[in-house]
Amino acid sequence: MKKTLTYLLICLAMYVNAAIAKTDIIAFATDLQKDGRIAAQKHVPILIIFTSRDCHYCERVMNGFLIPMQRNPEYTRKVMMRRVEISNDSKLIGFDGAVTTQKAYAASQKARFTPTVVVYTPSGAPAADPLVGLGPEEYYGSYLDGLIDAGLAKTNAH
Repeated sequence: MKKTLTYLLICLAMYVNAAIAKTDIIAFATDLQKDGRIAAQKHVPILIIFTSRDCHYCERVMNGFLIPMQRNPEYTRKVMMRRVEISNDSKLIGFDGAVTTQKAYAASQKARFTPTVVVYTPSGAPAADPLVGLGPEEYYGSYLDGLIDAGLAKTNAH
């Protein structure tokens, strides 16, 4: 009995640690069309952060704002988050189903500077002007909230 209980506690701890670890990253976008369908079902917009390698401002935005938001159930009910690296040649399916790369998609969205945060409706339309750079950190959270709120308004207006 004691071995069974110990085994169950170890399994539970592994499950909890895996769930926590999953929220410590912003998942790279691979299929925005699929993400758009899921977002439409949940009635939420999609936030994409455009990043580049060795961008310490990108890390500050993700670690200081987006990852904590992603851990917060209030935000997981309001927005889906994805990441696109502007120099990455990995395959990406766009909102329209076209096969492209992260690099080409970033270029098509005019995301030349990083970090750039854009909130999209589930169909792939930008909900508001992008948030480029980090800006004053004491206001950055409210800027993100404004983008997410604009995305929610446009997503639920249809």
